[in-house]
Amino acid sequence: MSGPPSRELTRQERAAIRRLVTDLCANYDNRDKFCRSLDCPCYMLHKWWTGSFCRYFREAVLPVDPALESAITGEDTSLKQKTCPVCGRAYLPTTSQAYCSDSCRAFARRKSERERKRRIRQNQG
Repeated sequence: MSGPPSRELTRQERAAIRRLVTDLCANYDNRDKFCRSLDCPCYMLHKWWTGSFCRYFREAVLPVDPALESAITGEDTSLKQKTCPVCGRAYLPTTSQAYCSDSCRAFARRKSERERKRRIRQNQG
């Protein structure tokens, strides 16, 4: 891993890593608290220092949280991420995705429809 020298993770970074592992990692078994590919307890849950990370976690799980990824790796991921115009959350877009989720997209569409109808009614009156 290229980037800054190894440093201690903050409490928020450790909590975010644990949350990502337990929620999104396909190799993590919630029942046995084991890493399926290593057949041992998942060492990402008790990580205190930056440095070596599980390859699957680094490549498949960590990009879900761009802010955490840039804080841990030291690489600027802001060029890859966008900010949702509805909720303001940062996300990694797929193709030309304008909103972070379907609910934000639906909210923006309802808002634009309301404004369009308001303009039509105003011009009729």
